[in-house]
Amino acid sequence: MKSQYGNLKIDGIDKEILRNLMEDARRPILEIARKIGISGAAIHQRLRKLEASGLIAGSKFIIDPKVLGYKTMAFVGVYLDKAVSNPKAVKQLKDIPEVIECHYTTGNWSIFIKILCKDNEHLMNVLNKEIQAIEGVSRTETFISLDQQISRQIKI
Repeated sequence: MKSQYGNLKIDGIDKEILRNLMEDARRPILEIARKIGISGAAIHQRLRKLEASGLIAGSKFIIDPKVLGYKTMAFVGVYLDKAVSNPKAVKQLKDIPEVIECHYTTGNWSIFIKILCKDNEHLMNVLNKEIQAIEGVSRTETFISLDQQISRQIKI
């Protein structure tokens, strides 16, 4: 076993456990154990090893934002006036609840963010009154997602 971002060796049993839990994190361990043909204790031991390696970072429920009224997803390229503005800008972006992802990128933008809003008017307000008001932000470029056609994790 290697740690964070090394070449972790996982076997077929580890992969089968992970596939089952990625499909449904609430699937009972004993159900997986019976399916694979090992004990529940062995699965727990393997999961602890995979967590310690950094491969597994907890589990979570996935909320459908549309059910809560968030129907507009957008990606925003943020141009900063200078690179030293990045830490301050990211700190302020963290305070905007509609910003759900923030990436430091190569290319034209200094920062690339993913935003969820209730509608286009909400998006416009977030852009104009919050993001573009951040010190160091010189301008933004926005792409509205019409439909998310693929959503998945890396294949195990």
